[in-house]
Amino acid sequence: MDLTWSESEEAFRTEARSWLESNVPTPALPSGDTKEGFALHLDWEYRLAADQWSVVSWPKAFGGRDASLWEWLIFEEEYYRVGGPQRVTQNGIFLLAPTIFEFGTAAQQDYYLPRMSSAVDLWCQGWSEPNAGSDLAGVRSKATRDEAAGGWRLSGQKTWTTRGAFCNYLFGLFRTDPESERHKGMTYFMVPLEGDGVTVRGFGRLDGDEGFAEVFFDDLFIPDDDGTAETMVRGGILGEVNQGWGVAMATTSSERGLTLRSPGRFQATATRLVDLARERVGDGLSQQMADAVADAWIDAEAYSLFTLSDVTGVVEGVSMGARSSYNKIFWSELDVRLHEVALDLLGAEAELDGPWMKGYQFALSGPIYAGTNEIQRNIVAERVLGLPRK
Repeated sequence: MDLTWSESEEAFRTEARSWLESNVPTPALPSGDTKEGFALHLDWEYRLAADQWSVVSWPKAFGGRDASLWEWLIFEEEYYRVGGPQRVTQNGIFLLAPTIFEFGTAAQQDYYLPRMSSAVDLWCQGWSEPNAGSDLAGVRSKATRDEAAGGWRLSGQKTWTTRGAFCNYLFGLFRTDPESERHKGMTYFMVPLEGDGVTVRGFGRLDGDEGFAEVFFDDLFIPDDDGTAETMVRGGILGEVNQGWGVAMATTSSERGLTLRSPGRFQATATRLVDLARERVGDGLSQQMADAVADAWIDAEAYSLFTLSDVTGVVEGVSMGARSSYNKIFWSELDVRLHEVALDLLGAEAELDGPWMKGYQFALSGPIYAGTNEIQRNIVAERVLGLPRK
């Protein structure tokens, strides 16, 4: 693996850095999981899209810059280095979009992707249900075929829907074969959250943010996709009927693997941690604490190198597969460690430090969302290490 950047890649970095330094909002925006913060983040997303920085690795026809995955990593480094805002479009551009590129029809790509990159359509993820949190195969929400009307009628409930209170579309699995069990007989739907048959009920988190929602479907009609905007605006199926599990696994691979949590995010946090440690040297920084800071910084760099290795494989046509599971374990637990060390450095001041405490509270959710780490360890054991099931 060659760790040097080409002249064109360095030129891309220079351009990205210049634009970001000139445009990133200051002071930092409030949480995008609040109504006020979400609106401000949307203004930022519009600015990114206007200058084609929203989805740099996408084709220009869909709002991108035709940048390589290497250049996307460079952009992410620069984005987090200057404190770029949280991407409230992330569920669409980082999770659903790669799945549309892989499984969507040409008409679906032409319709959904430009609207996604420009933040016209805002997507939330409908995986979890009241009795199917970490166990995605336990989904009970159903879609019943209506031949007379030419479409599907959706019923059921999704919960823990991040930013569902502010989005206008949801993607998720619905059981289309009533006789099926577990991974079989499910279909991947893209669903509008406005209109008759759908109720979105927002609720607050313990940290006070209000973007979570539970979504109820009561005979919501999704027409068959005839390739026109008139039907696609009302949602549709991604992939084949009853083959939704395979489509969903592509989305979860994106969520656990390359796109959702780029190394730049954690490298920026590690740099902030080192700066905090330097500020504390005068207070008598212990060797144990200095070692903890160094270990956290090294882990962030290790994640960067691991990701570069993964990108090398993807560029050469190698699927991440189950590797995305131990990737997810590492970045989620790294995020917790980085913030724990920071709070240890702050001591009693930690409760008064908004950014580090807020970051810590969010980091604690990392081992849970995108598939709990307990489940990910089972996947690694079975599919990577080849260990037998009990």
